[in-house]
Amino acid sequence: MQPLAASLANAATEIKTCGICGNLGTTDPCHLCRDATRDDSVICVVSGVADIWAIERTRQYRGAYHVLGGVLSALDGVGPDDLTFTALLGRATTGDIREVIIALAATVDGQTTAHVISDALNALPHPIKITRLAHGLPMGGELDYMDDGTIGLALAARTKL
Repeated sequence: MQPLAASLANAATEIKTCGICGNLGTTDPCHLCRDATRDDSVICVVSGVADIWAIERTRQYRGAYHVLGGVLSALDGVGPDDLTFTALLGRATTGDIREVIIALAATVDGQTTAHVISDALNALPHPIKITRLAHGLPMGGELDYMDDGTIGLALAARTKL
């Protein structure tokens, strides 16, 4: 038990929250924010650090991130002041941001949070492209096993083949 306790104590002192994006790591800024090959003009907004690593596993995204620290939830008492909205708006206002990708869960709370972010970004004096991750059918999914809402979203977001 002593080695485990020592490792946990070490992690508690060594792990830092990135002052730019909110990621966790051993440096501030984190290694993603220090990576000069990433496109800082695109920010992907996620609810938590685990979402960063889910996106990074795809090796498809090379922009910046912003961790909100959760999503709005009236039932849980989570409001805008409990999340990092102000920091996101500050980055969008002061930086040379051309696109914000909202990568939040397709839940009521996630979509509510996405709309609040979108409204706040649209109120900024300079235009920023606001996008979200596609919703719809998963790879390998069969229509007869999908719910009506998922099929409806897939139809609404269809693309040219």
